[in-house]
Amino acid sequence: MAELVPFAVPAESVKTLVVWDLSSGPTAEDLHRSLFTVFSKFGLLYSVRVFPNAAVARPGFYAIIKFYSARDAHRAQKPCNRKQLFQKSPVKVHLGTKHKAVQHQALALNSSRCQELANYYFGFNGWSKRILKLQDLSDLEERENEDTVAAAQKQRVKFFCALEVVLPAYECRSPGVGVAEEPLDKLEEGPLSFIMKRKITQKLAIQKALSDAFQKLLIVVLESGKIALEYRPSEEIIDVRTEELQDLIHVSYSCHREEECLDFSLEEEEVWLPETD
Repeated sequence: MAELVPFAVPAESVKTLVVWDLSSGPTAEDLHRSLFTVFSKFGLLYSVRVFPNAAVARPGFYAIIKFYSARDAHRAQKPCNRKQLFQKSPVKVHLGTKHKAVQHQALALNSSRCQELANYYFGFNGWSKRILKLQDLSDLEERENEDTVAAAQKQRVKFFCALEVVLPAYECRSPGVGVAEEPLDKLEEGPLSFIMKRKITQKLAIQKALSDAFQKLLIVVLESGKIALEYRPSEEIIDVRTEELQDLIHVSYSCHREEECLDFSLEEEEVWLPETD
């Protein structure tokens, strides 16, 4: 059976391992490194967290390990359970407890996590990003607030970014948009600080757009171990306050090159398999 791996924070119990009976000798930092080394051999890890045992229990630690893939978590559980691993005494490794009554809303991965997941499954050269539009909206913000007293003293640096994630092997392009803004106090900020604020805001807008683009993709891990890709266009309406920002989004996606006009208005889910020779 194929497994779907979204670009979201793993919260399911089937992707979580709980490790007990960790020795009290090493520090939590040392245990973290040892656990990461052992369990990362089974698949990409989202997190490794080490905690001291409760006061009523004997001295020592336990850990919670999250995988992106439920299949990887299952593969790691049996070989590591009741094994010494990196200490003299065996440890206990179990899948996380299921809580059917509690449903967690999936949280989107940040851009760095998205890139880490994409690199793991598609390879470093298996995908790329292409910025279609990076627009300074600070002037637009000033025009909206030009009649207010606060605008005379404080402004905000604001940028809009539209980009696409390109996966050539799957002939897939996924669009994403992001808006970032940072406060700017003209009475306190100098020229150098203003330049830095602009660079930081540009970077944040790009990161948000990249994360947004990845949210429309699902990694499909087949039984054979091969990777496929599912594209799910977002049905959410981007909340913008001005018609100018709406035009930026439309122009960025519809006519970003004279010889090419991309159509991202797909209504059905599509699945791509990599091209074969």
